[in-house]
Amino acid sequence: MKPVGRSETAAVARLRAICLALPGVTEKISWGEPTWRAGKIFAQMDTHHHGADHLAVWLPARAGVQEALVEENPEQFFRPPYVGQKGWIGVRIDRRPDWRIVAGLVRDAYRTVASPGLIARLGAVPSKTKRGWRAAWRDSAKGLEP
Repeated sequence: MKPVGRSETAAVARLRAICLALPGVTEKISWGEPTWRAGKIFAQMDTHHHGADHLAVWLPARAGVQEALVEENPEQFFRPPYVGQKGWIGVRIDRRPDWRIVAGLVRDAYRTVASPGLIARLGAVPSKTKRGWRAAWRDSAKGLEP
């Protein structure tokens, strides 16, 4: 599956740079899409998957994040097929997303699968849940903008 046009190609490149900037990350094609792993998959591309009208990334998220994001902005966030019931969040990257938010969500997803050693290399302690989901993922976006 391929991005459509230059803007989608640029969005995939930007997402790739965010993912590969994290310690120990590898990229692998799975199910015809790029995936990024830190041992386990923490980010998977959705390039018009099964004819969908969007370019997005699927990310595992902490409890409650998926519901809060979808409720706040259903144009940007969605419950992806297959993994949505496990709490993963779909994030559209084809409609001029706030890349700081995307980077923060990617970083949080990385922390859900990375080993303690990789997290230590990240140079940050896993964020503690704060009142409301926004504070936690916003704080983790600092320093990841490409």
